[in-house]
Amino acid sequence: MNTTGANPPFVAIACGGTGGHLFPGLAVAEQLKKRGCAVALLISPKEVDQEAVKSASGMEIFTLPAVGLQNRNYFSFARSFVKSLFAARRLFKSRPPQAVLAMGGFTSAPPVWVGKDFGAKTFLHESNTIPGRANRFLARFVDEAFVGFPAASTRLRARKVTPTGTPVRPQFQPGNPGPCRAGFRLDPDRQTILVMGGSQGAGGINDMVLSALPLLGNRIATWQWLHLTGPGDVEKVAQAYATRGFKALVKPFIAEMDMALGAATIAVSRAGASSLAEIAAVRLPALLVPYPAAADNHQLCNARAFEATGAARLLEQKDATPEKVAALLCELVEGSSARMKIQTALAQWHAPRAAEQIAEIMLAAIARHQPEAAGRSHASSCSCGGAHSSNRQAASSGT
Repeated sequence: MNTTGANPPFVAIACGGTGGHLFPGLAVAEQLKKRGCAVALLISPKEVDQEAVKSASGMEIFTLPAVGLQNRNYFSFARSFVKSLFAARRLFKSRPPQAVLAMGGFTSAPPVWVGKDFGAKTFLHESNTIPGRANRFLARFVDEAFVGFPAASTRLRARKVTPTGTPVRPQFQPGNPGPCRAGFRLDPDRQTILVMGGSQGAGGINDMVLSALPLLGNRIATWQWLHLTGPGDVEKVAQAYATRGFKALVKPFIAEMDMALGAATIAVSRAGASSLAEIAAVRLPALLVPYPAAADNHQLCNARAFEATGAARLLEQKDATPEKVAALLCELVEGSSARMKIQTALAQWHAPRAAEQIAEIMLAAIARHQPEAAGRSHASSCSCGGAHSSNRQAASSGT
């Protein structure tokens, strides 16, 4: 519903860099679109972004230069940051947004800064328990910050922080695993282990699972695997399952993650906040193996929060012996009572209205801001002796 006048509000969502930023951004974008907004997704050139947005209909897509601080290369960081600033300025000059939402990562920082210059209301969302460096930096400049974990509230120096949970796309819901398995040409009746390492895959998880296969040989007839390896390990992982005689579908990446989670009996997963939100939404028991090199070890903190409430099992990668991995997999796959307890605990981590809440808060802020902006525009036109007409040329989709 458009509550701000005849012209639909234009909202830019900077959500590029990783699936953990992109997919929650897509969920908010869908809610804004339902409410009559024109939405632009600002993404990075990375393949994961370019592939994922192909399913985003009715939204404009713009690619901005990726911004990242790798190996303390500050010169490269500054150069890419400035390039992204100029790209965002060109975009917003042709079509100023009423609001800009940053979903995390340094790629989302330039659009927020430029958006403020054009009078936009500005917001950020932090999914993790430990806010990332970009969001810690941005928080002091935005009008409001949203957080996925309540514990993150005290770690952001923002004017206002609202716990919302992490947005999840509406197709992530509990359901019958049989049709999802059949959709992947897997046996609808077999226990299915989903192995996933996030949008880029995870070599550590791939090796960990493969090391446990020799101890699981007597499950060949009753277990099957859906293994998302990332781009580098597909052949190695597929060969390992084939050698051991396990039925397995091995893919570098699957866009239909709702079906992948829906097909699974359990998951072996990293502990990025977006993945955890999707796991909670479908009530999928999981063995969490946090990425040990994550900034500020935030994945371990995320996983501990789930483990402390009984919503997952936690195994640190440094402790992941084949024996421990095999034992935990057997406990979860074959212990229906253990899975039921985890599924019950997962309910508290699902925030079904997170995307709606964020969209509604943003639209309310835009509505409050409109009279102020109109007043400034009227004063300006009086002092200049005539009204100014804004030349708001729609930018072309894509770059």
